[in-house]
Amino acid sequence: MANVAIIGAQWGDEGKGKVVDWLASRADIVVRFQGGHNAGHTLVVGNQTYKLSLLPSGVVRGKLGVIGNGVVLDPDALLSEIEKVTAQGLSVTPENLRIAENTPLILPLHPALDKAREAARGGDKIGTTGRGIGPAYEDKVGRRSIRLCDLAEPETLSKKLDELLLHHNSLLRGLGAPEFEKAALVEKLLGWAPKLLPFMEAVWERLDAARAEGKRVLFEGAQAVMLDVDHGTFPYVTSSNTVAGNAAAGAGVGPHTVGNVLGIAKAYTTRVGSGPFPTELFDDTGKLLGERGHEFGTVTGRPRRCGWFDACLVRQAVKVGGVQGLVLTKLDVLDGLPELKICTGYEIGGERVRRLPAGMQAQAAAKPIYETIEGWSGSTRGARSWGELPAQAIKYVRRIEELVEAPVTLLSTSPERDDTITVSDPFAG
Repeated sequence: MANVAIIGAQWGDEGKGKVVDWLASRADIVVRFQGGHNAGHTLVVGNQTYKLSLLPSGVVRGKLGVIGNGVVLDPDALLSEIEKVTAQGLSVTPENLRIAENTPLILPLHPALDKAREAARGGDKIGTTGRGIGPAYEDKVGRRSIRLCDLAEPETLSKKLDELLLHHNSLLRGLGAPEFEKAALVEKLLGWAPKLLPFMEAVWERLDAARAEGKRVLFEGAQAVMLDVDHGTFPYVTSSNTVAGNAAAGAGVGPHTVGNVLGIAKAYTTRVGSGPFPTELFDDTGKLLGERGHEFGTVTGRPRRCGWFDACLVRQAVKVGGVQGLVLTKLDVLDGLPELKICTGYEIGGERVRRLPAGMQAQAAAKPIYETIEGWSGSTRGARSWGELPAQAIKYVRRIEELVEAPVTLLSTSPERDDTITVSDPFAG
């Protein structure tokens, strides 16, 4: 049986929670390999709704969860999340949650810098969540990070804080924001130590042992390919690599371990925050998609921008993200629309292209080239087999497969976990 990696194939918020939960129920270990608490998954289990940002989704199914070194970890956010799900009846202990010893930590100065920078940008805001994700990744590549293992070494912690504060206080001072004192941060960090260190281990060893034992591992991505710091709509992106290629580096395993890669996409397109969005709709149809799809961010609560399915964008995500099978969600939101449009390419400066270029001006100038498809009057909601779908809905799905050059492996027809059409078993390899 193969391992599975699941990533977003648009701009995030594609409905990963339900699908990850379904896959996690069949896995032995679930690994978060990038991002931080700037992304969220909503999981509905029975009469309980869990909103997770850092905890791997497998914890709600009693599976071992691993937070890999590719994640930037806010200890307060994690401890708060553990407290919240514990109150809902879950048990999160070192028995079912392990954190890589080399995971970088988000300190209080990181969100302070994040917010100060966004305020200084004025009308040119990137649209970050203000949770310190970007500054924490900057410290990682700048070799300044306080990592989880440092909490076990007070002397190391003290020396590293001196360098960190020299850097951050200079930036905060230049932005007119309050600076941080070392003593308060030392107290904060040492207070985290007894709460976090019991979860710490060299998770690469555990994952290597799991590989040798033939256990199923699910690599759980956050955000999506078009928010990847290299391959997304830069600079309106997140601060980590969201593609499946990063699952190996962010977990501490070899690339052959990642296994089957699934990309999740809605049957239309949404985006939260700033940045280019060629198929965005500003009319009643766009409003209808938002209302029917309950399009509000899990973490931020921000309303999502809505538009037609962009096959050109998803095809690009399939190629650079390493996607082998598509998981199509929210097909039921399109029920009853008389006609649908699919973007098959862009017109930029009089030229027709089948990719979204890297340049900011070119991205902003991209005008969608649409193909119109007849809608369907029947309902797809709750369908669990192809035979229950209107013929025109099947035609729509098949056309998407052709355009994005990847087969639909799973098709979700409602928020309910079991309302899913399974074309092939992702764990079968």
